[in-house]
Amino acid sequence: MTHHTTWTTQAPARSTGARARTTAAGSGIRKNLGLGTLGAATAIGLWWIFTHTAGQDNPLIQAFVPERVPAALFALLERDVLLADAWASLRRLMAGMAVAAVLGIGVGILIGSSQTLDRLSSPVVQFLRMISPLSWAPVAVALFGVGDAPVFFLVAAAAVWPIVINTALGVRSIDPYHWRVGQTLGASRFEAVRTVLIPAIRAHVMTGVRVALGIAWVVLVPAEMLGVGSGLGYEILNARDRLAYDEMLVVILTIGVLGIILDLLTRILLLDRRRR
Repeated sequence: MTHHTTWTTQAPARSTGARARTTAAGSGIRKNLGLGTLGAATAIGLWWIFTHTAGQDNPLIQAFVPERVPAALFALLERDVLLADAWASLRRLMAGMAVAAVLGIGVGILIGSSQTLDRLSSPVVQFLRMISPLSWAPVAVALFGVGDAPVFFLVAAAAVWPIVINTALGVRSIDPYHWRVGQTLGASRFEAVRTVLIPAIRAHVMTGVRVALGIAWVVLVPAEMLGVGSGLGYEILNARDRLAYDEMLVVILTIGVLGIILDLLTRILLLDRRRR
């Protein structure tokens, strides 16, 4: 009687490959973090050199030296205005983005589903998206008055077009064979939307949202200079009027940091959606 012994090497190979990929990913993250830290340190160094060189005869530039940032930051935090203004800006951003997402995805699906509608709407879409959203500021104030409503309008006007265009592109990229397979299997309209349409356009929609978020964040700050009493844009004007230029600089830096965080969170969400 003969006994045969079979050696299986697939599991160790897979384990080794997984460890190698994890190690490579960790090395890549450390390298990116190191280079990013070096770039940030270089920028701060150049900032220090410029302000100390050009600020010798300019009191305004002297207010922007890096070493004044901690004291100005502490002053804003002590008065409980920075966090409150940041939250007000983020709340307005999310509200405007929600409106843009609902309108953009709906209009994008309609345009992408019909070549006739796409050709009819193309000149209008291209015309409107080329108009600066801030050009609508007088119209927004006339329609909604002062307060949050015109800011919501301007943020939505800035964010809607990337979502419309990317959603329509996603719908047009769906293979017609997938629709026919769903019909052959007896899928209802709702089931076809859930199993074919949504998975197919998800990546395109997320890309559009990421682009729209960056544009909306840029538009939000000047939009908050239209008569609202809170927000990072309002705080810039407030610091300017008080001649507190170091605090104004802190608010500007806060806008940049929050913008980076928002983009990073969107990128993480986008990668997670693509992996699923």
